[in-house]
Amino acid sequence: MKTSDIFNLLHNAVESKHFGKKISQKKMAERLGVSMRTYQDWRLGNSDPQAAKAVFELLCELEDEDALHLIRRIRRGLKEKE
Repeated sequence: MKTSDIFNLLHNAVESKHFGKKISQKKMAERLGVSMRTYQDWRLGNSDPQAAKAVFELLCELEDEDALHLIRRIRRGLKEKE
C-alpha cells in the first residue's frame, strides 16, 4: 500500500469520526503542522514523507492488540501536552 493511500484512509477515517463532516485539506495540514501544499502532495502521492512511512511500517510490525495499546498510550501522552 502506498503512503498516499494511508493518508487518504486516515483523512476519511477522521471525517467519519466527525459523522461525515468534511475536513478541509487546509485544516488537516494545520493539525499536522505542515503546509496545505505538502499535505496535498502526500495525499496525491507526489511526495512520500519518509518519517510517516517509517512509523506506519513500525506499527504494522506489531500485533493488532499491541498497536492499539501503543496508539492509546500515544493519545494519552498527546492529551497531557494540551
